[in-house]
Amino acid sequence: MITFTEENYLKNLLLLSMEHEGVSVLMLSKKLGIKMPTVTSMMKKFAVKGFVNFSPYKQITLTASGKSEALLVLRKHRLTETFLTRVMGIGWEEVHSIAEQIEHIQSPLFFGKMDEMLHYPETDPHGEPIPTKEGVLIQQPKMRLSACRVGETVRLTGVNDSSKEFLTFLNSKGLKPGVRGKIEHVEPYDSSLTIICGDRKEVLSKTIADKVLVELM
Repeated sequence: MITFTEENYLKNLLLLSMEHEGVSVLMLSKKLGIKMPTVTSMMKKFAVKGFVNFSPYKQITLTASGKSEALLVLRKHRLTETFLTRVMGIGWEEVHSIAEQIEHIQSPLFFGKMDEMLHYPETDPHGEPIPTKEGVLIQQPKMRLSACRVGETVRLTGVNDSSKEFLTFLNSKGLKPGVRGKIEHVEPYDSSLTIICGDRKEVLSKTIADKVLVELM
């Protein structure tokens, strides 16, 4: 059986590999907040178990077995976040830390029932795809709000930052997945933009707009 710590390593290695062509020990160390020698030791252990391809000073890649295990953890995490928001009514800014604990439950029956109760959702509260029970992850094209032009109408689909601080900020602006808005202005000087959502008008910095994902309507 895989330990909680090993599941955390696998999940975060998978997330990094979806964002970057290659994952280094340094990158994984920073994401986990763990010292590099400790990460290196775990990668050697994973190589023996057949979870990763690893050699010192080279990129880390997940094997088919390692990716399968990582996708299972990610599935449990995102299903839990969805259950917490839809069924329990907990804000999307609060669910990540709770899901970090529940994702380690070793019960397919538990998560299968959760999936059934939710009517088999395809995305979590932050707009991220939920892997299927077969381990299939369908990645949708992502467009950043910062890439939009004046006059375009968009629907918010997700975020690139699920930290409580960032989501709380978006809550204060009335910005959540599903909300529609029209780009009224993009400032040439700093690329900040003005978006109109219903009766609200919000000015967002490029830093913020880079983290908000949308689709054109």
